[in-house]
Amino acid sequence: MEILKPKQLKEKFNDPWIAPYEKVLTMVDKDKVEIVEFHPCVSGSHWLLNQYKNNSDLIDSAYRDGNKHVYSCHVGSAPIDLKASFNAAGIDEIKVENEEVKVTHSGLAGAGVGAGMCRGMGAGVKYIELLEVGGGSKSGRATIVTPKMKKIVIGIDDTDTKNSGATWTMANNLGIELEKEGFEYLDHTIIQLYPHNPYKTQNCVSIALTFAVESEKKEKLINKTIEILKRDTLSDKTAIAILEGLEIPEKLRQYSIDTKSKMMDLETAEKVAKDLNIPLIAITGDQGKIGALAALGLYNDVEEAVKIYNKDIIE
Repeated sequence: MEILKPKQLKEKFNDPWIAPYEKVLTMVDKDKVEIVEFHPCVSGSHWLLNQYKNNSDLIDSAYRDGNKHVYSCHVGSAPIDLKASFNAAGIDEIKVENEEVKVTHSGLAGAGVGAGMCRGMGAGVKYIELLEVGGGSKSGRATIVTPKMKKIVIGIDDTDTKNSGATWTMANNLGIELEKEGFEYLDHTIIQLYPHNPYKTQNCVSIALTFAVESEKKEKLINKTIEILKRDTLSDKTAIAILEGLEIPEKLRQYSIDTKSKMMDLETAEKVAKDLNIPLIAITGDQGKIGALAALGLYNDVEEAVKIYNKDIIE
């Protein structure tokens, strides 16, 4: 076994057949682990995702969004019996040790190169334990070590007015600014809410922003979000909701679906949030809490999030 940091790995394997990953991040919640990898290929990486989903018992679900791969996994050991084409790549083991996450990848041929050398060069990687050097017809195997992070989802609503503004753009600009502050901005989801709400500005959507953060930076992320929204919002009803972890409680998902299909009141939003220990924070007013909480329940289900319910009702 050889232990190498990304810079050392790049110096050792400065070859035309190495394509470094852009970034690798891992978030942990008890025995659940979510791995986010930014693959070097823009859209040619679906083969790898298919191999990983089908061959890795430690992967519960996975999806690809452009070059971003997201693997929902659990801690454990399940070595893969590698076989060309059929079982060509996957995850053998996932361990969490103190503040580090250790994920062991294995693969044949090109997938073996990706297992350690390509991944290990990505931002976010602390170091790798190179177990076997892949390439050609050989197998490759390596443990990728990254910092243990938390997943924080921030629901946002009511930043615009009837005359100006747009919540989805303000939220994205907020995410970009927070990324420049050192936080990992992972996703932006638009949630369609009840389209016949008489209090809406126009399209009636709220936004969920997803971040990966180290534990000690969580409060700083929330405080900076509040600071930026106070500075930029145009509304006197702006509010946020905060979800921490990798699980979405069923009660929260149902609240989000209800908020898409009918009018909801502030009292209901506050009760659901209290029952689930989800912070609701008024930035300039309480009304935005309703939509901000609703954004959290569907942040990871974009197809459901954008659906319009009750189309048969005429405004």
